[in-house]
Amino acid sequence: MKLQRKNRLRATALGALAVSGALVLTACGSDDNTGADADGGKTTAAASDIKCDGAEGQLRASGSSAQKNAMDLWVKNYMAACSGVEINYSSSSSGEGIVAFNQGTVGFAGSDSALKPEEVTASKAICKTGQGINLPMVGGPIAVGFHVEGVDKLTLDASTLAKIFDNKIKKWNDPAIAELNDGVKLPDTDIQAFHRSEDSGTTQNLGKYLNAAAPSDWKYEAEKKWPAPGGQAASGSSGVASQVKAVNGSIGYFELSYAKSQDVTTVDINTGGAAPVEATSENASKAIAAAKVKGTGKDLALDLDYTTKAEGAYPLVLVTYEVVCDTGNKADTLGTVKSFLTYTASEDGQKVLTDAGYAPIPEAINTKVRETVAGLK
Repeated sequence: MKLQRKNRLRATALGALAVSGALVLTACGSDDNTGADADGGKTTAAASDIKCDGAEGQLRASGSSAQKNAMDLWVKNYMAACSGVEINYSSSSSGEGIVAFNQGTVGFAGSDSALKPEEVTASKAICKTGQGINLPMVGGPIAVGFHVEGVDKLTLDASTLAKIFDNKIKKWNDPAIAELNDGVKLPDTDIQAFHRSEDSGTTQNLGKYLNAAAPSDWKYEAEKKWPAPGGQAASGSSGVASQVKAVNGSIGYFELSYAKSQDVTTVDINTGGAAPVEATSENASKAIAAAKVKGTGKDLALDLDYTTKAEGAYPLVLVTYEVVCDTGNKADTLGTVKSFLTYTASEDGQKVLTDAGYAPIPEAINTKVRETVAGLK
């Protein structure tokens, strides 16, 4: 036993030395569940796949917690390849990321929703010769997680989801839920619906889906701030997932990566198609592939179809954008921004997303992202 303890202590010391120079990523209400080594290191890019040209010093970025697990993977791989470069991505919320970007305190921001016109206008004060643009970088399903003792499979549609989150359906054995779950024994348990406490692009994307797919049942504008009465709030996608995992009778929304990392069971969505659709990266990709670019110039904001009934297409999806200046980026961080985003948009950078519960950006769109990143000034 003494020898085993000594070996453990030695391994711990060696591990500490190995990470002593690494950056600790910060997150608001978020767990560090990267899954980076989940399949024997396959998610780690070879150093030769990452070009460090022009990168130097420290790059600060912040925003969306939806992409936190993807960003952790990317940062780990990039920093392993580019010695002396530090990427510090603070996972807070899309709203906070945009504020930080327009205050000039970060090199880029992550946001689950494209910039609003007034945010683009504000960005011109920071992007002295240009403006902020949206680069789609991370796709994936917004999973609806639930915890109902005795129930391990659940189907809902947009209408029932809208009524649950609007506090109109209050019991798990409500007839509207039972009708969608023939043969499932639903308990007479109170529903406890969790939502994000802070401004969130994930909340806004859920609102867009409910607006489009259940317009008669969801009357709220799709905003980053949670609009409906009732329910309980938690910080960050990780915080919502943690509450759903812990509380019987609960339901909440968060990116699939958090459902995977915290082992939360997810809802299948009845789209009106041939069969209910599971929240998976592959099924989300089928929906995202139909997206159209609605941005102009170098802006690549996307128009998603939340009402799709295509076979196997999961409609409740989001795309996280990296927000940068098209021109007028700060000279001391421009090289690092271009180098890092060149990697994240690369074939290798996109490949690591699936194992973490995300969906790669479709190649037709991603080709435009790479061209735009190459032309940043």
